[in-house]
Amino acid sequence: MTTQETQPLLRRDGADDSGAPPRRVLVVDDSRMQRRILGASLARWGYAVDEAASGTEALERLRARHFDFVISDWMMPGMNGPDLCRAFRQLPHEDYGYFILLTAKSDKGEVALGLDAGADDFLAKPVSGPELQARMNAGERILRMQGELTEKNRLLGDTLAEIRQLYAALDRDLVEARALQMTLVRDRRIDFGSAEIAFLLRPSGHVGGDLVGCFALPRGRVAFYAIDVSGHGVASAMLAARLAGILGASAPEGNVALQFGRGAKVEPRPPDQVVAGLNRAMLESMEVDQYFTCVFAVADLASGEVSLVQAGHPHPLVLRAGGKVERLGQGGLPVGLLAEAAYECLNVRLSPGDRLLFVSDGLTEAASPTGAELGQEGVERMVACRQALDSPALLEALLQDVQGFAAEADLNDDVSAVIYEFRGHDVVSEK
Repeated sequence: MTTQETQPLLRRDGADDSGAPPRRVLVVDDSRMQRRILGASLARWGYAVDEAASGTEALERLRARHFDFVISDWMMPGMNGPDLCRAFRQLPHEDYGYFILLTAKSDKGEVALGLDAGADDFLAKPVSGPELQARMNAGERILRMQGELTEKNRLLGDTLAEIRQLYAALDRDLVEARALQMTLVRDRRIDFGSAEIAFLLRPSGHVGGDLVGCFALPRGRVAFYAIDVSGHGVASAMLAARLAGILGASAPEGNVALQFGRGAKVEPRPPDQVVAGLNRAMLESMEVDQYFTCVFAVADLASGEVSLVQAGHPHPLVLRAGGKVERLGQGGLPVGLLAEAAYECLNVRLSPGDRLLFVSDGLTEAASPTGAELGQEGVERMVACRQALDSPALLEALLQDVQGFAAEADLNDDVSAVIYEFRGHDVVSEK
């Protein structure tokens, strides 16, 4: 090995290339001569050297401050080298210390004892200068890697702390966003005299992409709908909010469900035209990579006639006053997928006491612990068992039944439902 290869990692002036202070070394030996010999070599190589004449004295010094290296004799009166190493490893210093045992022992069992005590390296006595220098260089590499790892861990910790702060801020914003989203359905039960509408809306996360609502129309009619935007989270919630704005605007030019008729009189659009208009808006003006399923209905508050469009949403159900449950619709295409999609109206007549129910796939696609889906049939069976309840109570009971089926208090998808109940009295006059 050449002289250049055996040079220590520290310069003779005690500072490394980064300008850091010299490494501190504690030499522990009951022989004063041995301490002086080792100390002189280490000081010449740029280390800051301290000495201890026993293991007990060394431990006191190690408790008082951190040393980068400890070079200790194995055999000493009182506390020997392995015991000192074991005690050193138990000290609460953050930085690592490199421990070298000096020994005349070559027995494999003794070496294993030293390693088990926590020693990093061994030097045979009498100590050779070049061999000591090589051991110190090896220790320097270990300490440098440990220092780099510590710094990376510190940076990682700082980054994680910043991420936690960002997540906390985001969580607060999402809590506010959820509160705002829930205001889109301020009333869970709206009385129109001859009919009432009840709503259920439960996002699976902070915010969701389901939307339910209703609004009065001219000529004694009311529109009500259930919408399920594809995906989850903020993007779905934002699209749901945009749709709420389109369907909630009171001015005819802002609400896709309204139009000007003869003499500039405001008229309701048929449901198929409403859904077709939403489909055009999704593809031409909104420019989003999402779609949604829906059921949109217009009911005559006097006659019980309901005209509706099913666009990819689970089948609407008619709950007859006598207890029979009827399934409506053929499925239809979701809104926002195909420009050429066509939507057809389905007409149903409700008698007094009949109800019309829309549910989202958060209910029909709920899965049991074994993975079996509840399905449309499962929802129909649950509804049939709950028909004696009034509409708001029926919706809450249905949600609880589905949660029981899935064995989960929080379902994996947004849940929404609408019930329109026709009473057949308090006939509304034409506007």
